[in-house]
Parts: sequence; C-alpha cells; structure tokens
Amino acid sequence: MLVYLIALAFIAFWPVPVDRDAHDSLLAVLDWLQVHGAPAWVGYRLVEFVANIALFVPVGLFVTIMTGARGWWLAVMVGFAASCTIELGQLIFNPDRFATVSDVIANTVGTAVGVALGLVLLRGGRAR
Repeated sequence: MLVYLIALAFIAFWPVPVDRDAHDSLLAVLDWLQVHGAPAWVGYRLVEFVANIALFVPVGLFVTIMTGARGWWLAVMVGFAASCTIELGQLIFNPDRFATVSDVIANTVGTAVGVALGLVLLRGGRAR
C-alpha cells in the first residue's frame, strides 16, 4: 500500500501531465480507432476518465480491507477527500496541471469500484 501511495503522489503532483510524452502516440491510436469505426465518444477524454478511475481503485480496495465491510463508506470518503486534495493542490501549486471536477468524479468512482472489490474479497474470506 505504501508503494501505491508514493506512486499516486508522484502521479498527482508531477510538474507536468504524466501522459505528456505519450500524448502524441495516444492521439495517433485514437485517430486510428476513429478511422476504423470506433464511436465518436472514444477519445482522449474517455481515456483520461477511465485512467483516473483505475488510479483510485486501490484506494477503495485498501481502505475497505483495512476498515472492514462496515467501513465501506469511510473508504469512499477517503477517496473523495484525497481526490479533492490532489485537485486543489494542482490548482494552487502546479499551473501546468489541470484541476477538474471530472477528475474528482472519476477518482471517486474508482474508489467505489475498489470498495466493491474489497467487499467481495471480505465476503469471500468469511465464506471460507
């Protein structure tokens, strides 16, 4: 968990967007997908939103496992608070990054997905 939190902090507060070096390649892949029939909504915003969801799944998973099934709501609140803190930090301290409400939403959704996975794991462990 500590390694994940350190990685999350680096990703969140890196001086420039972490996908900057891969941005052109990612856009080329998305353009190729569009040319080959992908729906118009499959674009950079979707990729970024899904990446933000995936980034916060471990938050929900770890906090749910640490607090138990009854603490699921705390895990969601921790993910939401962490996301708000990151976005506020980017807004105040990092002008090359973009603080957005959609990131807070995606991160909170990711936390909720992690909570669901944690609950499944906790119930599976009790069944044994």
